[in-house]
This record gives sequence, C-alpha cells and structure tokens, in this order.
Amino acid sequence: MKKYSVLVAGGGSTFTPGIVLMLLDNLDKFPIKELKFYDNDAARQETIGKACAVLIKERAPEVVFSYTTDPREAFSGVDFVMAHIRVGKYPMRELDEKIPLKYGVVGQETCGPGGIAYGMRSIGGVLELVDYMEKYSPNAWMLNYSNPAAIVAEATRSMRPNSKILNICDMPVGIEVRMAEILGLESRKEMTVKYYGLNHFGWYSDIRDQAGNDLMPKLKEHVAKYGYVVHKDIDSQHVEPSWNDTFAKAKDVFALDTNTLPNTYLKYYLFPDYVVEHSDKEYTRANEVMDGREKHVFGECRKIAEKGSSAGASLHIDEHASYIVDLARAIAYNTKERMLLIVPNQGSVSNFDPTAMVEIPCLVGNTGPEPMQIGKIPQFQLGLMNQQVAVEKLVVEAWMEKSYTKLWQAITLSKTVPSASVAKAILDDLIAANKDYWPELH
Repeated sequence: MKKYSVLVAGGGSTFTPGIVLMLLDNLDKFPIKELKFYDNDAARQETIGKACAVLIKERAPEVVFSYTTDPREAFSGVDFVMAHIRVGKYPMRELDEKIPLKYGVVGQETCGPGGIAYGMRSIGGVLELVDYMEKYSPNAWMLNYSNPAAIVAEATRSMRPNSKILNICDMPVGIEVRMAEILGLESRKEMTVKYYGLNHFGWYSDIRDQAGNDLMPKLKEHVAKYGYVVHKDIDSQHVEPSWNDTFAKAKDVFALDTNTLPNTYLKYYLFPDYVVEHSDKEYTRANEVMDGREKHVFGECRKIAEKGSSAGASLHIDEHASYIVDLARAIAYNTKERMLLIVPNQGSVSNFDPTAMVEIPCLVGNTGPEPMQIGKIPQFQLGLMNQQVAVEKLVVEAWMEKSYTKLWQAITLSKTVPSASVAKAILDDLIAANKDYWPELH
C-alpha cells in the first residue's frame, strides 16, 4: 500500500491528539510516511506537538513528524490536509455565545448569531488554507471539518468552486454511534442511513441493517421516550450536562415529525425559548470546554512532553476522528464507501435550491464524492431549509461584499432571532467584538 503524507491544519487544537491517535491506530489501513502540523499559534501548537512527537516515537517511529508555522514548509509535499481551525479560539467562542444571550437569543457556537459570527471569522481562515494547499500541493485533498461547516462550505463553493476540498461534520457520527448502541449493534457501520438537510440541520429518513431490515421503528420507540440518551456515555467529548440535555431534547424535536429522526442541533431552531431559558448567561458551553476539555488535553500533553512517555496518560482516540480516516481511505484507495458529506445539491434534493450545500449520503472514491439522489422532501423540512440556506448564503455574501445590510438580514432571518431590531443590536455588539477578525462592514 502506498504511504501518504498528511498535514493537520490546526495543530494546536484540543482535537489534534485524538486525531493523531486515530491515525496511529489505523496505519495498517491508511499507512502514513509523514505527519505534519500547521498552526499560526506557535506556543499552543508546540504544547500539542511535543506530546504528539512522543506518541509517534512510541508507536510508529518510522513516521516522520514535524510542526511549523511556515505555510510553505507545512503545505509542501502533502497528499491530505486535515483542517480543523478555530479562528479566535475559545475566548471568541465565549463572546459568540454570551452576546446573543444578553438579548434573550440562543447563544451557540454554530447556530444563530453566534454561528454567524464564527462563520464570518472562519471564511477567511479556511480560504487561506485552501490557497496554501493549491499553491504548494495542488494535487492534495483537504478534508475540512472546521466549523461552522455550513457557512464554510457555502464560502468555498462560491469562492473556490474548483478546489479539492471536502466539507464534513462529525455530529451525525456521534448520533449514529448512539443509534447503534440503542439497537445493540457493534458499530454504526452496520447501518445504512438515508439522511438529508443542511449541516447541523438535517433528518434521517431511513435506517436499515446490512440485510435490509428496517431499524427505524425500534429507534423511534427509543427516541420518543428518551431522545438519544443511552445508558452509558460513549462519547468522551460529550459528557457534560449541556450535551446530555441536547440528546434528551431530541425527543421533543422528533415529536414534530415522527416520520424522520432529527439531528440534535435542530433544538436550537425549533425550541429557542427553551434553550435560552436553560442557558447560564455567565457560564456557557465555551466555559465548560475551557475548564474541561482544554485544560485536560493541554495538561496531559505537558505531562507527556515532560516525562518523554505517554505511560499513564489519559489522552484517548476521538471516536469521531475515525470518520476522517475513513474519508481519507475512500479517496486514497477508491473504496466507494458511503458517507455523509456536505456537497452542492445539484438536484439531489429535487425540490430544493440546486446551489445549496446539502448534507447527504455520497459514495466516495478517488475523484471525490458522488452524491446520492434523495428526491422530494416534505414541506416542513423544505420550509425550514429554505430559510436556513438563505441565512448561510447571506452571511457569505456579506463577507464577500463587506455588507452590513446583508449580515443584518442574515441574523434577522435566523429562526433563533425574534426581530430585526434585536438582530441589529446583536450585530452591532458582534462587530465591536470581532473588529480584529471580520472584514470592515459598510
């Protein structure tokens, strides 16, 4: 098997060690000759990089490893770029969440005004990575899971239409892992799913086992009672109370349309009053992550680097990272694996905007994804998706045109926001907070 050169863009991320462990665990399926990290925050990346150097030396000393802040050095000679950047890091996420909450509006990382703010920061960062890749390794593929994926995907469709970038999300993977547990299956890969929607905004319409048996009735029975809550927490990333509440709330989202099973993020759009009521305006999800995951990962990395050994360390494989390895393998070895990707609709959902970036099953091979036909979708989902895709397109147009009005329109149109006046107040606060990151709006 050919060995590949992989760059992780966002080397200083708390998710990077989990991805490295997953890559090391899959070297028999996806051999790597070289692994590089790239980040524009040298100090943060060094903490992660020193620990990962130890992990690689212990488990696969033949893999050449390096990390750098120099784009030429990072992007030269690579086959895959795995991108997960967070422009502004967690302090900006905290503002994304707390500014809308001040006005009684959902404060969430990827949904509503917070997601729009994050999108306005992410667009330039992701385009920069695409341009570096095309300049230094024009044959490489970028597997992008930088959030908010819906806005980033629309931006790359609009501004880099010919780039070899695949936009993916791990949330359906997390839901499917739970579904498999509900069903008593060994793996989510024992299920064949039909799914449609936008990123963080979709529905499962059919789920079957490998023999073709319908698994939806048993899943619906569970979700109607418990949402996606399962008996034990299988997702180390998602054990905080806020996540348990999200999985439980799927019960109420499901009640709106019992023909499908929902993505958990729909709670923010369909029950925004509930979400605000159950939010702590002083201590949001960003604070949970900074005090939990971030401290833990960086603490463990420092210990590994100091000891020169990973013995006793509690870093572990990120279950979601397996999806990235599967995607890289599908492209590298032309496996035609069926995976959910964010792709241009182009008629897959026949009664929906052909230029929308939809999240649907695709067969993935060495030429990229082949989207599957979904056909017509019901009026309820269609109405919600038309509204949400307009938000995403307006955000990208606002970034491209530096338009205050279009961004105001985008926030106003979000189902999480009650009025144009509230949207304007939030926007003005977000502009002040993001002055170092957004284009100057006129």
